[in-house]
Amino acid sequence: MSAHRVASIMRRDVPILTPDTPIRRAVAQLIDAGIAAAPVVGEDGRLDGILTQKDCFRPALNASYYQEWTGRVADQMSRDVVCVDASDDVIHIAEMFLSHPHRLFPVMEGGKVVGLVDRSDVLALLLRIE
Repeated sequence: MSAHRVASIMRRDVPILTPDTPIRRAVAQLIDAGIAAAPVVGEDGRLDGILTQKDCFRPALNASYYQEWTGRVADQMSRDVVCVDASDDVIHIAEMFLSHPHRLFPVMEGGKVVGLVDRSDVLALLLRIE
């Protein structure tokens, strides 16, 4: 196994959404941050779900038809989330990307979301490992 941990490559500066965030604002945050998804955190600070760009297509298309954005993140987010721990080995995470269709995973530490790990970041690290 490698000595590289998820904490060393994860993205820490990511938008954290709430279930009540208006969906239009959430879409804008994903686009502005240049990420494929963002964690959704409840009032208690726990992970409630994840909102992906794919989840945003239905409300975006609906807005294009009716010229109005409606709904909130809770209406579109995925609740079944695969997470990783900040201390997980990057090789283990690479193996997880083989068995899951996801482009990124929320990174947890002490039960709280601390960032995201994107498959492109894992692949870039694997390319540098000799």
